[in-house]
Amino acid sequence: TIVPTDRDPFDREDVMIGPVIYTVNEQFIKPVTAKAGNSSWALLLHPNGLPCDLFITHCWSEGIFEFVDKVCNSWPGESKHAYVCFLSNPQNLDISHLCANPQDSP
Repeated sequence: TIVPTDRDPFDREDVMIGPVIYTVNEQFIKPVTAKAGNSSWALLLHPNGLPCDLFITHCWSEGIFEFVDKVCNSWPGESKHAYVCFLSNPQNLDISHLCANPQDSP
């Protein structure tokens, strides 16, 4: 169960915006993927990966229901699989060393 926090006091009855992606990541994606060996959500569901032909960006403070609604309503008909960072990247991975110096960051 995803619950409101001081940082994200979302309304549990709201079905339009929902909890922000940061909260969904902290309370759902990270715990589930940690129990499964710290893979990404995408690799948890598709261990061999899928070829992505669409890149989707998001805001960490965007509501998850709002995000899904936007994706579903703007999905190009010819696209099959999308890269979304919070689903495609392992969220339990410590990447602080990769971004310590932005000039050397990948």
